[in-house]
Amino acid sequence: MPASTRHHRALAVFVHCLGILAAVPALPTAAPEAAATPRPPAATPQPTADTPRSPAATPQPTAVGPPPAATPAPVGTRPPVAMVARVTEPTPPSAPPAMAPPTRAPASAPPQQVTVAVATESSPAPRYRIQVRNVSNSPLETTVRQELPPGSSTTAISGGGRSSSAGGSATEVTWRLRLPAHSTTTLGTALAATAPGRPLTAPTCAFTSDGSRPYDCATATWQAAAAPPAEVSEAPPWRRYPVLLAGLAVLLLISAVVVWVWRRRRGRRVTAAALSTGGGAEGGRGTVYPRPAAPSPVRRRRTPPVWMLVGAAVVVLAGVVGTAGWTATRQVAAIDTQKQPTSGAWVGTGVAGAMGVPLRESAFEFTVYRMTCGAPGTAGKTDGGGAAPANGRRCEATVGVRNVTGDHQPWHSELQRAYLPDGRWVSTDEPATRTANLGRDVFADPMAAGTRMVLPLVFTVDGRDPPQQLELRSGVFSAGVRVQMP
Repeated sequence: MPASTRHHRALAVFVHCLGILAAVPALPTAAPEAAATPRPPAATPQPTADTPRSPAATPQPTAVGPPPAATPAPVGTRPPVAMVARVTEPTPPSAPPAMAPPTRAPASAPPQQVTVAVATESSPAPRYRIQVRNVSNSPLETTVRQELPPGSSTTAISGGGRSSSAGGSATEVTWRLRLPAHSTTTLGTALAATAPGRPLTAPTCAFTSDGSRPYDCATATWQAAAAPPAEVSEAPPWRRYPVLLAGLAVLLLISAVVVWVWRRRRGRRVTAAALSTGGGAEGGRGTVYPRPAAPSPVRRRRTPPVWMLVGAAVVVLAGVVGTAGWTATRQVAAIDTQKQPTSGAWVGTGVAGAMGVPLRESAFEFTVYRMTCGAPGTAGKTDGGGAAPANGRRCEATVGVRNVTGDHQPWHSELQRAYLPDGRWVSTDEPATRTANLGRDVFADPMAAGTRMVLPLVFTVDGRDPPQQLELRSGVFSAGVRVQMP
């Protein structure tokens, strides 16, 4: 047998053995109890009344004495039906060795005890109607806060609410309510009239009695009634674009006809002059023999001087270079380095908006209802987190997240960022966020399809200035949304 054939056969045997070894763990194995239990012996027929017993099998009488000690029955005397059922019990097959680990179950939002709904009224000045409902079976105490647009002031507050400053130019209205079980309370606010055409968004949230954890949030945007369109007077005929274009076309046509007529008459004059001067100085009657043609003088074609050509070329070149440089400079200056990319490898289109406005990206709809920051230097060390900066403080954003897709979607704390005025950014402080959510890790499990959560996100920043912008996104390649802080 050739050596190459032997090597091929040995390799084939080796590969076949490897395949058998890989398939052995996937085969079902017998249960340990069934393997340890001995197989019962064959059942022997028991004697009946019709079958005579042999003398050897007849029990002999014994002497009267103490009863013998009880001895365990042999295995063969057990009921055969029960033994067979024990041996033939099915065993679950073992999992294949390369099975993927099970996916995490999507997180479901905890049941809401208080719901909030906000609506606007059709009025000349901004008015908001707030409905707070207790859907639980027990009375609850809650704190309702409504964020007012920057620069606005209240003219009327119902339900015993109070207006106060929320830091900076922002103003908020606060109510402290005790809601009976399965009750609905209606609140209202009215703002001073603003400039026409300016939309005003006022997000509202219901918190626990201590104001630390949100129950639910809602938002509404007031739009001024559209003014009736003013009557537009019709422009005179000489100012209409179709009339102007028609007049320009007629003017060009007349100019072309005039040029054609002038060139035609000029050609006729040149031809007549050439015929009149064709006889030369001996102009008289002709002869029978042809007259020899007199050579006409060769006229040298006039050409522009070299300095004029070089100057014109330099001017044209300078104009082309200047135009290209001016165009490139304008295009480079128009590039916004702070703008979120909206094409290429990014999924979806980047969206920017104000606080309280729902902003939708590829998978989630984010709404930032509120942002509060502590005093500088008040950020301490949290459980499981590192030490905060010396002048650091924590800013808590109340964010609503809705999964707008048909499948569960994960999201990550590192992708949620707060941008400071100097351009630096920080990610979510996971230990502080877990503490604000009563020990629940909101990023551990993906969000189920169609669910909505209202939760606090905590950012630890340094300096005296609060975050200027929040960037929220569902995935690494998602364009995300940017929320401008007031």
